[in-house]
Amino acid sequence: MSTTPVIDVDRLTLTYGGFPAVKDLSFQVDRGELYALLGTNGAGKTSTLETVEGHRAPTSGAVRVFGKDPRDRAAVRPRMGIMLQESGFSADLTVRETVGLIGRLTERHDDVGRVLGVVDLTRKTGTKVGQLSGGEKRRLDFATAVYGTPELVFLDEPTTGLDIQSRDALWDAVDRLREDGSTVVLTTHYLEEAQQRADRIGLMHQGALHREGTVAELTRTLPSTIHFGLPAHAPSPPLLATRGVDGKFLVETFGLQKDLHTLLAWAQDQAVELLDLQAGPTRLDDVFRAIENS
Repeated sequence: MSTTPVIDVDRLTLTYGGFPAVKDLSFQVDRGELYALLGTNGAGKTSTLETVEGHRAPTSGAVRVFGKDPRDRAAVRPRMGIMLQESGFSADLTVRETVGLIGRLTERHDDVGRVLGVVDLTRKTGTKVGQLSGGEKRRLDFATAVYGTPELVFLDEPTTGLDIQSRDALWDAVDRLREDGSTVVLTTHYLEEAQQRADRIGLMHQGALHREGTVAELTRTLPSTIHFGLPAHAPSPPLLATRGVDGKFLVETFGLQKDLHTLLAWAQDQAVELLDLQAGPTRLDDVFRAIENS
């Protein structure tokens, strides 16, 4: 198996009228990974992905997909599926016609009926795109992206507008793609999806890649937290804690297991009930906020 990264971005810079939207950006995505590229508003994420997808030329730096320039459509496009936030498909085409058209344009081969079955649109085969609901259009977007089981799939806000059942079905389909060896690049505002599913995450802010790593690597840069309340007249807790305006205590710690054990043992010895106890590691959205506020 080739060790060449599926995506290799090397010191990418993109400027618009002198404004640096992306600055000296470097990252790689390996074969079979689910890589989530996340960013604050205006971080340069969209411009970066447009360049990786072959829609935009770098101002400087280099981008390679499968070891080739992504603007080489004949070499790259048949191996790549893209799910945009808004597809812009013709409202007058049927669902079947739309999927078939995208297949011909991208030179990928598949069975239209099979793909529509994956996204539960079989009953809508002859329905015009303009008559679909928002969620159905989103499932159609996904169908066109995964038609032909491409080696590389870009998913831009894939679950926006989907109900819980449709979200679960979409992620089941993504899991099957990955079992077949596909590489997936995800962008989403649903950070819990990235936290649950990404092998690695790149966090962009103001045109630069601020942090990159697994969820565990990113979240361990901030302390874990313990939240709890105490009954009136309870003794002071055994850990250094701050008290909020609601009377609840907050402990921030890089030794969650040890400090939680200390707190629980103290509560047992003192016969004190810990009210609304919550404890856990830092979440990805906390890391996101830390970057925004840096």
